[in-house]
Amino acid sequence: MAGVELRQMRYYVAVAEELHFGRAATRLHISTPTLSQQIKQVEREIGTPLLIRHSRGVEITAAGEVFLDHATKTIAAAELALTETRRAAGLDEPELRLGLLNGVPGSLPKALESLASERFPGCKVTPIAGTTTEQLRRLSTGDVDLALIRIPVTLPPATDSAKLAEEELGVLLTATHPLADSTEITLDQLRDHELIWIQREAAPEFYDDAIERLGGPGLRISSTAMSHSQLRSALLVRPDAITLGSRRAADSEIVWRPIQGHPLIATYTAIWRTDSRNPVLRAMTVSPGLTTMRKHVVDL
Repeated sequence: MAGVELRQMRYYVAVAEELHFGRAATRLHISTPTLSQQIKQVEREIGTPLLIRHSRGVEITAAGEVFLDHATKTIAAAELALTETRRAAGLDEPELRLGLLNGVPGSLPKALESLASERFPGCKVTPIAGTTTEQLRRLSTGDVDLALIRIPVTLPPATDSAKLAEEELGVLLTATHPLADSTEITLDQLRDHELIWIQREAAPEFYDDAIERLGGPGLRISSTAMSHSQLRSALLVRPDAITLGSRRAADSEIVWRPIQGHPLIATYTAIWRTDSRNPVLRAMTVSPGLTTMRKHVVDL
């Protein structure tokens, strides 16, 4: 493995994550033939196939999974070494890369930015939006320092967490929907209407937990899944459908109704790597810090 370059590891990780050479090449801004040639060179160096190529994309071999794990860690270690060296030389301003969950209440990033500024004056906070799945991946690769996610979720190794806020989710529907006159929505009413919701891969454990709490297989879940930002538009296009969300999304066109007897709670949690050497993050997580910040977050 001594002959495998860091650049080639990055190429392999991109292919393994995309499971498609074309998409990975676009992401890396190189040509597909060049990317394929580089991966073959890595496989020759290691002495075994890492990917199984087929017309629809690629599959990762058992050896490829092992290499992916080590390559991901090596890339993260290299980036950390570069970042810490530059900081030690005074070449970089202190920065916290904050992974923001799509749809997170605005009070949470504001509170985190305030805590960062209080604990490390002059620091820079860079927000990076994405789903729970994307934030977990970015945290593991070192692309974010602190991430906001919804639980339940299985946390990666060597991570710590702090619950920050809870928010009740209910039913969102157009003001002209037949159920808009109801003060609460029952589970039976919920089952009678098509539910448009987020893509499961955006937060698998949160998704499965919510669906189970609301009736499991009895729900009429639409085959058209949407990102969080698209749900409101989907309702306006499909006024006969419903979705799940927070009271914050309600306006003159969209109304929010609680679910009778089955409150669905979204718990927003901050997670970070315990081996991170980011000075802003370290300052924020020193007690009293994130673990006590929940008291100061405005009720949602």
